[in-house]
Amino acid sequence: MKYLWLTFALILTLACQAISATTEAPPPSPPTMAAPESTHPPLTTSPANDSSPLIGGCPIFPADNFWNTRVDNLPIDSHSDAWINSIGRGEGFHMDFGSGEWDGGPIGIPYNVVHGASTQKFTPDFYYPDESDAGPYPIPSNPIIEYGSDHHILIVDSDTCHLYEIYDASFNSGQWSGGSGAIWDLNSNALRPAGWTSADAAGLPILPGLVRYDEIAAGEIQHALRFTAENTNGYIWPARHLTSDDNTPNIPPMGTRFRLKASYGLSGFPPELQIILQAMKTYGIVLADNGSNWYVSGAPDEHWDNDMLHLLDYLTGDDFEAVDTSVMMADPNSGAVKP
Repeated sequence: MKYLWLTFALILTLACQAISATTEAPPPSPPTMAAPESTHPPLTTSPANDSSPLIGGCPIFPADNFWNTRVDNLPIDSHSDAWINSIGRGEGFHMDFGSGEWDGGPIGIPYNVVHGASTQKFTPDFYYPDESDAGPYPIPSNPIIEYGSDHHILIVDSDTCHLYEIYDASFNSGQWSGGSGAIWDLNSNALRPAGWTSADAAGLPILPGLVRYDEIAAGEIQHALRFTAENTNGYIWPARHLTSDDNTPNIPPMGTRFRLKASYGLSGFPPELQIILQAMKTYGIVLADNGSNWYVSGAPDEHWDNDMLHLLDYLTGDDFEAVDTSVMMADPNSGAVKP
């Protein structure tokens, strides 16, 4: 009888160990894991072309603009390893956009499309007026504003194809206010004056770097993506503004562009995510603001599958490399690249 009890105790111990191992084991890597079933129709990747992304019928800058140019064949920057170590070689990525709400508000940076001719104009009161475009800004009566601390307003005027971006926007007693504001001609490669901020810390436009669900539905993203890092040092073309300059070359400057390594396998991901990953390989990601490390920006949309987006948390800094974008620059005061 005692052997039966010993046998039962041994079986019970092994079962408990198996349960513990199941709950504590790390999740498998994407190439071997079963991806969640897609809630959207299968998507295909369309061939690349020479056109610009469009919003409201307007090009999001010319086709030869920095944002719209491939970097998959550019040389690796000599600071690549140091810059990736600074942001976090083993630190995971996060898609800072999605569907529904988080902490009481939509997830991501939204944008507005208006007909400027019929939209009321405002001249916001900026607390960084010396580096802001005074306006006026065509702001609709109930604009979609980024939820959270930055309170960005992004507006495309489809009549003039101008982009208006405001940082820390607020409305009180009939008057709009903000930290800073920038106006961009979407048909031009002009940059901000050297040293000027925009609605973003790097002095760059925000809208061209957002991941948008309509691009996923179309099957291709044809531009670089915006991301943030906690620490930056100076700025490089085409960025125009810095938040810190401590002469530390191992910290990346604003405007640094990284790309997902060509060897990174995409087959373990759903088709929707493969489109984002391919954009990271082909066009890369641009350091545009201070914030959480490796947070990639996008527009909120109810079509996003948040659980699916979390599969991209498997990406780490080690999967990327910095590219030398100086070889692209045709003019330090223009966002156009060399032909």
